Amino acid sequence: MAVFTDENGNARSEPMSDENGAPVLCRSALAARDSMIEQLCALPPIATALDAIIERFGVDQVAEVTGRTRRLIVGRDGCQVLQSRSPRANVAETRDFMDGTKRILVFSDAGGTGRSYHADLAAKNQMRRVHFLLEPGWRADAAIQGLGRTNRTNQASAPLFRPVTTDVRGERRFISTIARRLDSLGALTRGQRQTGGQNLFDPADNLESTYAKEALHRWFGLLFAGKLEAVTLSRFEELSGLRVEGPDGGMVDDLPTIQRWLNRILALPIALQNGIFDEFLGLVEARIDAARQAGTLDIGVETIAVEHYEVLTDTLLRTDALSGATTHLLELEIARALKPLRLERLEELYGFSGSRQQLLRNARSGRIGLLVPARSLLTDEGTRVARFELVRPLKHGHITADQLEESNWEAVDPTEFRRLWQVEVDDAASNHKRERLHLATGLLLPVWDKLPSDYVRVSRISARDGRSLLGREVPLHCVPELCQALGLEDEHAFSAEQIVDAVLGTGRPMQIKSREALTLKRSLVNGAQRLELAGWSASRLDWYKAHGCFTEIIRYQTRLFVPTTSAVAVLAGLVG
Repeated sequence: MAVFTDENGNARSEPMSDENGAPVLCRSALAARDSMIEQLCALPPIATALDAIIERFGVDQVAEVTGRTRRLIVGRDGCQVLQSRSPRANVAETRDFMDGTKRILVFSDAGGTGRSYHADLAAKNQMRRVHFLLEPGWRADAAIQGLGRTNRTNQASAPLFRPVTTDVRGERRFISTIARRLDSLGALTRGQRQTGGQNLFDPADNLESTYAKEALHRWFGLLFAGKLEAVTLSRFEELSGLRVEGPDGGMVDDLPTIQRWLNRILALPIALQNGIFDEFLGLVEARIDAARQAGTLDIGVETIAVEHYEVLTDTLLRTDALSGATTHLLELEIARALKPLRLERLEELYGFSGSRQQLLRNARSGRIGLLVPARSLLTDEGTRVARFELVRPLKHGHITADQLEESNWEAVDPTEFRRLWQVEVDDAASNHKRERLHLATGLLLPVWDKLPSDYVRVSRISARDGRSLLGREVPLHCVPELCQALGLEDEHAFSAEQIVDAVLGTGRPMQIKSREALTLKRSLVNGAQRLELAGWSASRLDWYKAHGCFTEIIRYQTRLFVPTTSAVAVLAGLVG
């Protein structure tokens, strides 16, 4: 390239030519290109995913339904043979899979048109399908169409979907594109948002969401401040070609978009892009976890499968004057069959022999758990927050290193761990979990602004007998506010047990109907959670103490508490 100066005094470059007009080529670049081609041609061939699956399991076990007319297979003598395939081969392969003759099916866009591969009740092969989504590409509609081939009506069981990527973090760019377009599809089908993503992807998989865009803006800020460990500002600008620092030494106003940033990340060395993605995803997951804890994470329609449910109360909230459609607040008692994680599956997923896993037992509750390292979160100040995944028989979640130190989890030997895990599994398998919840259902749009804005969860309660309810969950502590906003102050009265469970579980204060305007709230005193009463009268202090309450002077102020061990009985006496 020849460097010249334009009319504005800026240095620019253009292709260099000799006196005959022929381009001047860089000899070192040509030598590097020839050397790279020589090295690539010397590498052993890498089989495609389709050929690798057929080579691993054999043509007797794999049904191939694609558009290929020829393929290389390994013959009985161990040598590769070029096999020709007629257009009717796909029909025969499909029949072999649906009859159970071949246990594995591989189909492409060309081979999936007009065919069904679900566990049809009319087919011999009714085993549950495990659908691996490999090389999804950019088209969300094509991916959903392919997933729909194994999930249809009249099936013995629904399939398990497994999107597949390698450990190259940049590949999440493709999964992100599908997740984003599925979210857009869900927005268009707002009447049933589960039609979009079907909760197939985690919210963190969508790298083009609002959370991801906010995280990227903060990532640029940390990069500019030099608080990232994976890459420096100068190296990132050199390798990616993106400008973050302006001529005046400050950060530019028009930062690169997330789509452009993701595309440039794909061109970086694998180790570097993995480090960048880990820090970026730490920022994304920190925001998603905060939204999930606050109850503002909108995940669309969540299906809650229950054994049965019972409507305890049905409160009419509103009747539309024009259409006559009604809005109801239902109090439900649901019974869910517990599905514990069995010990064999736990060992298959995580294993017990590695040094990274910790076998723990809670000294207070006696519960058991397996601690597995997880991706660290990244605060807006660039501080890493060490985090672990705590796997338990009935649930799993995340816990930070600081929370782990302050908790009652302690190490336990493998033999005792297996015994206690199996005890919890056996106990859960023989019981049903019963819980109560409030569901606003019916015509919700006119009262949508009256529902709690900090708790957005649309749920479908689906019972085994085929009954279902669709609505928006209303936390117990928000029910009095909702009724009051709609002029139904006296429609709901909660038991003392419900009030205690709601306050201890959510930390939100609740009013108690008594002679005085009492409020029960959760307070942290000396490192322990207590139930505290607010709004009490000093003239009736002896009366409260006679009903089981106790006082404590904190910072020269008398505060009134309810014993947590007998809170239900004490509250029942106060209300009565």
